[in-house]
Amino acid sequence: MVPILVAINIAVFAAWFMLPVELMAANFLVSWQHLADGRYWVLVGSAFSHNMLLHLMINMLVLWSFGRVLEILMGVKRFLAFYLVAAVVSGIAHAATSTLLLGRPPELPALGASGAVAGLLLLFSLSFPRQKILIFGILPAPALLAALAFIAIDIWGLTAQLDGGGLPIGHGAHLGGALTGIVYYFWLRSRAPARH
Repeated sequence: MVPILVAINIAVFAAWFMLPVELMAANFLVSWQHLADGRYWVLVGSAFSHNMLLHLMINMLVLWSFGRVLEILMGVKRFLAFYLVAAVVSGIAHAATSTLLLGRPPELPALGASGAVAGLLLLFSLSFPRQKILIFGILPAPALLAALAFIAIDIWGLTAQLDGGGLPIGHGAHLGGALTGIVYYFWLRSRAPARH
């Protein structure tokens, strides 16, 4: 499934340069206004949408790195269901955070798989907390420490945005996806049979 997800992301990236921008914006960007208009499919479409090569490459690297392991552990159907739920939650989190919390225009759009892959990162890190991963492809760190640093950066970024500063990054979407990974991990643990 992971190669298929990567292929879909690449295809949508190419579509941004081949199809009318209006068509892509109407179906592959998530915003409060789109949701208010009943365009709920953008919650999934936006999670497969990138219009900058670096953004696409980073998200696909994370998807490939952590998604393949989780897909083997979870099975194709559960992995895909989790990924799509993380995508939907991250889209809702962006729309709600930007409009209700930050007071941004309701039409402010977002796109990218970052929220969904944040869910994968947290699920992987909680499942394999001591596994060494490379932060930015360079710095080795235990997976759980790296995941907590990722969350801390997004909380810091969101706080900066609340004060009128910060970068144009969808911290709300990242945190929504991360929360999905955390909730799913503890839900799985609660269902695991007790050991005696």
